[in-house]
Amino acid sequence: MQQNRPLAAGGAILAAMAIIGFIDQYITLLAESSSLWTFQFLRALMMFALAGAFLLVTRQGLRVRNWRGVIARSAFNATALMIYFGAIGFMPVAQAAAGLFTAPIWILIFSVALFGLRVGPVRVAAALIGFLGVVLVLSPDPTQITILTFVPAAAGAFYAVSAIATREWCGQEGTMELTLGIFAFQALWGLGGILLTGDGDTYLTRGFVVPTAEVWGILLLQSVGSLIGVFLLVRGYQLAEASHASVFEFSVLGFSALFGWLLLGQGTGPLGLLGLALISFAGSLIALRGRDDAAEATAR
Repeated sequence: MQQNRPLAAGGAILAAMAIIGFIDQYITLLAESSSLWTFQFLRALMMFALAGAFLLVTRQGLRVRNWRGVIARSAFNATALMIYFGAIGFMPVAQAAAGLFTAPIWILIFSVALFGLRVGPVRVAAALIGFLGVVLVLSPDPTQITILTFVPAAAGAFYAVSAIATREWCGQEGTMELTLGIFAFQALWGLGGILLTGDGDTYLTRGFVVPTAEVWGILLLQSVGSLIGVFLLVRGYQLAEASHASVFEFSVLGFSALFGWLLLGQGTGPLGLLGLALISFAGSLIALRGRDDAAEATAR
């Protein structure tokens, strides 16, 4: 019998989001002296080392059942995270996270466009509310809105495809196989960037940069923090229904804004905070409404 402990699930996911909201602040410091490509490549190698040690100690094996599905999902997920981590180099973490967490809105759009899902006025209204929240977070001043303003939202689109793929293409795959698939593509992204970029002087245009002691520290913090965060996140989804558990993930927007203010002095502002709240509300409403619709369909 599956466990259903929503409070414990919420606690685990809140802890995971707090860790992620904290460790991602340090990417801003890393961006000053290193590159996105170096960070992604070395971080992926460190995660492979940690995962390899875990598999060796536990004597677990790896088994991929659908290679095409895992490869496709990994590519979309890794691309989403590359856009997210790239955006952190030139905007506060809370703003980049807001773009990534447009994923529920994109899932709704793709489900309608590609799979013919019928949605009611509640979820349509939620999508519009979420879009308004994104506009408020990314650029409250309408005169400052450009195409680049919405680059983080592209991360949400890629992340949405990977979320759909998790169920549709990779439903029988293990957590470790899916996790390592993502890091494999992140390593490829990093290696590709290292080989193709020149001798730039910014976070996005630098090639390989020999890590300083500070950068190694941030890489270690990212690797260990991500590993703990993923464990807590998976545990949260094991303790409650996905539609309930996913609501707590939106707390990362608040944690990102909080730690950005405490650690880096980055103020989100009243309109930005309102936007974060609207995105959280819209995503939660879409998730919960989807659960209710599924329950009604089953009842019929």
